[in-house]
Amino acid sequence: MKKIRIHIRNNHWKEGFLPCDLEGEKNSTINKDEFEKGLSQYPEIINKIEYLVDWDEENYITSMKDADVLLGWQFPTNSIREIAPNLKWIHVSSAGVNHLSPFDWMKDDLILTNSSGVQSKKAGEFGLMSILMLQNQMTKIVTNQKNKEFVTLLSKPIEGFKVVVIGTGSLGGSMIKHISKLGAEVIGVNRKGNSVEGCSKVITFDKIDEVLPVADFLYLAVPETDETKGLINKGRLDSLKPTCGIVNIGRQSVLDYEALRIKLEKNELAGAILDVFSHEPIPKNSPFWDTPNLIITPHISSDSQGNYIEMVLKIFFKNLKLFIENKELINQIDRNLGY
Repeated sequence: MKKIRIHIRNNHWKEGFLPCDLEGEKNSTINKDEFEKGLSQYPEIINKIEYLVDWDEENYITSMKDADVLLGWQFPTNSIREIAPNLKWIHVSSAGVNHLSPFDWMKDDLILTNSSGVQSKKAGEFGLMSILMLQNQMTKIVTNQKNKEFVTLLSKPIEGFKVVVIGTGSLGGSMIKHISKLGAEVIGVNRKGNSVEGCSKVITFDKIDEVLPVADFLYLAVPETDETKGLINKGRLDSLKPTCGIVNIGRQSVLDYEALRIKLEKNELAGAILDVFSHEPIPKNSPFWDTPNLIITPHISSDSQGNYIEMVLKIFFKNLKLFIENKELINQIDRNLGY
């Protein structure tokens, strides 16, 4: 019986793209030891597969000629049909797949799955921390520290404050569970308006203008899709209260960063915490470094230290068993929706 061939592609860090430093590379590398450790949990499939651990373009072209499965994050898509004629399934080691969009490079029967869910616990705790930092005026306190200003800034408990969460999937939903237990009133925004644990109400994207003016905090946790690009534009930023704080752990394209920067400069918003940028790391001459009441975090909101790849491989091997058994895979991407 022909063995299933798996190509494992790792990426060396480089300027302007993830992973964007050596530490990020270490945290996102799928090495032989990690793969064998995960495979050992499924002894029934060990003799049914063979694999190659690769870096960037080193063996990509030759290995992909016979590959049935591709496991990785970033890879060239423009001629993948010719390079990998046998390719049946791609598993992406992240939740976001916007870097592979549009998906017209995919054959109709090619399956694309992601690692959604592995980041939810860390993202939930980061989100809780971020909202509480804004509530306790830490963005202003950090700015005052830079300016060597010792100013009394008081705050109230979070109970009763309104948190509007755009994107209530595994990342946003995890944060909602935490913040709602502290008594915050959470309004969720998602595609279908489906109910979400911890939300007092949930609305669809087209109703967003009804809730922005009452938000004490705006939390963005949506992927980049045609529906979310430019969602929080200047007009919608202008509809927020000047006491509102903003967190973005989704994608920069969802929020007008330049309009946000100007509002922070004018003290027309309370503060912001931004974890995602289109170009990472951001340039040293970027005006965001010196924007008041802004905290920049280097795309770390959702990644757990040390065991991220272990969690990714748990999903991959669960799917690999299903793949061998010709059963439906979990975490499939709808190429029309982009997630």
